[in-house]
Amino acid sequence: MISNEEMYWAIGIAVLLGGSLAFLFWKQRQEAKRTAAPTKSKSQQTNSSMSTAAGPTSFQLQLAAYERLILLAERIALPSLINRLNSQGLSSKEMQGLLTETIRQEFDHNITQQIYVTAEAWDAVRNLKEQNIFIVNQVASFLPANATATDLNKNLLEMIIQNPKASLHGVVAEVLSYEAKKILNR
Repeated sequence: MISNEEMYWAIGIAVLLGGSLAFLFWKQRQEAKRTAAPTKSKSQQTNSSMSTAAGPTSFQLQLAAYERLILLAERIALPSLINRLNSQGLSSKEMQGLLTETIRQEFDHNITQQIYVTAEAWDAVRNLKEQNIFIVNQVASFLPANATATDLNKNLLEMIIQNPKASLHGVVAEVLSYEAKKILNR
């Protein structure tokens, strides 16, 4: 049987070895990045400076895409939609249609941004769209036939307040922000 002292020594050695390997790996990656950067040929440097002068770089296009998708996530967040589309005199079915159609239009308006972002980021945005449409349809399906738009909006907001994890909005915004920061730190 191993004593506590022997176990602590073994754990200490394992941590030391693991830390050393992680440091060496990090150092090799830094060195590889450093040696790869100055090896650009004159033609690559000229093309790079010409593309900056002629138009936006892929870096700028990617950042712009993430900005647009963060804005999209904000615009299709249910509290934001309800606040923006709150119309008196509509039935719950009319409001349901207005909310789902607006979500689809906002998404469709930004569909080309998927070219510039990671598959994970795009999947997160698509899932947010689908989840919000699902939530609107589910809440509307439990309302009586004579319910008003105000009833639907109130029930949607109450559902989000009672179960904040049901909304992907915050998670999607964090994913998009994280991905954009990775691009900035390249």
